[in-house]
Amino acid sequence: MRLKHKFNEGEFAVLAEIEPPKGVDVSGMIANATRVKGRIDAFLVPEMSNAVMRMSALGASMILQQKGMETVMQVCCRDRNRIALQADLLGAYACGIRNIMAVTGADPSFGDHHQARPVYDITLQELLQAVLTLRKGKDMAGIELQGAPDFLMGSMINAGEKGKSPGNLIDEMNRKTDAGAQFFMTQPLFDLSTIRDFLKQVDLQKIKMIPTVLLLKSVGMARYIRKNVNDIFIPDSLIDRIQEASDKVRECIQIASELITAFNQEGFSGVLISTLGWEDRISDILDERKG
Repeated sequence: MRLKHKFNEGEFAVLAEIEPPKGVDVSGMIANATRVKGRIDAFLVPEMSNAVMRMSALGASMILQQKGMETVMQVCCRDRNRIALQADLLGAYACGIRNIMAVTGADPSFGDHHQARPVYDITLQELLQAVLTLRKGKDMAGIELQGAPDFLMGSMINAGEKGKSPGNLIDEMNRKTDAGAQFFMTQPLFDLSTIRDFLKQVDLQKIKMIPTVLLLKSVGMARYIRKNVNDIFIPDSLIDRIQEASDKVRECIQIASELITAFNQEGFSGVLISTLGWEDRISDILDERKG
């Protein structure tokens, strides 16, 4: 378990998000992952992000694991009840998946199947607790398991969430830690000053925090996020920098690489590179990285 080893040794981990295909042709997913195999410590496999129907995270994670690539399988409250969630988790562990990421999941109204009915049988907190219970050798009904999964479990923390004080965010992290979360991923970050008050209350030597480095694709994308996404702040200086660049895509790649270096120097446990479908650019980001 490369990711767990890096956490235990205090080494900086680099993760990358890789979307399962919308279909059964996995050649593109495998090619993109293989291109950076050995340079990425684990691939985060989302479970139908933004409620868009795709191959399941379980299926895609199994395929990547079979190719010798470590994965972090996303587990989502939206689509399955507690029985199915536990069944998938047991199946995942038996197939060699050792890292999971528990999320609530976007409402189906955001996706491409608006008639779908969300499940939300259990909350995110209950999902975390359920995984912890499985790790202790029992299911949610209290029945003994024939072999318990020993997952490394992560959860999200929106460190820049507007309307939440740093104290409330710390309380949320503590509740999730008590429920079994062992590391935390953040929303995309472009300016550490926006979460500086939160970081003052966090011991990064003890809390494994993984900021998300989002690859911007254009100045238009940056402006849209700045205007419409409340909890992601992009400085005007960054937008101006992309606007003024002769090669805007290359500039966006450079910005992502610089953020990785900055987060490493800040003392975070690692980063998650998210490219929103531009997985073929992950290698470019890594090539530009310094430190």
